[in-house]
Amino acid sequence: DFCNENLAFPDCVTSIFTCLGLSTSFDDELHNVLLNLRQRLFQLEGVLALNGKITKVGEKIFASNGKEVNFSSALESCEETGGTLATPMNEEENKAIMGIVKQYNRYAYLGIKESDAAGQFKYMNGQPLNYTNWQQYEPNGKGTEKCVEMYTDGNWKDRKCNLYRLTVCEY
Repeated sequence: DFCNENLAFPDCVTSIFTCLGLSTSFDDELHNVLLNLRQRLFQLEGVLALNGKITKVGEKIFASNGKEVNFSSALESCEETGGTLATPMNEEENKAIMGIVKQYNRYAYLGIKESDAAGQFKYMNGQPLNYTNWQQYEPNGKGTEKCVEMYTDGNWKDRKCNLYRLTVCEY
């Protein structure tokens, strides 16, 4: 009986490893597995970046599936893959998203929506914008255009949410 109520889980695992003739350094084993996984992820990110499939900025990764859908479908696609709609928080991130928009030559929705107060836009989490790149005279929908799209020049415009725009996600 390797594991009884008197043995904590790590001790139980060590006991089993010893019986099977495996290394008893469970922490070392886990550490090595994590290092290998981290290295593999780093390699895969590099391959995807090299192929133009992703763009990395700081800790964020931006990617597109190339599909044009309405705002809610774009958001759903991103969330289903563990991300959210691309939301530039600074000029560097805006340029990265613009690169994808230019690559596909299609306007893209951003993860920004108009609040209940007409003309006031917020991030999807409800926080106020701390960075903007509005096209001149934008936003101008005055409550009728609740979503935000990015043009191929990186500028933003408020638009209706039912238009088909490129899906760009951030992770």
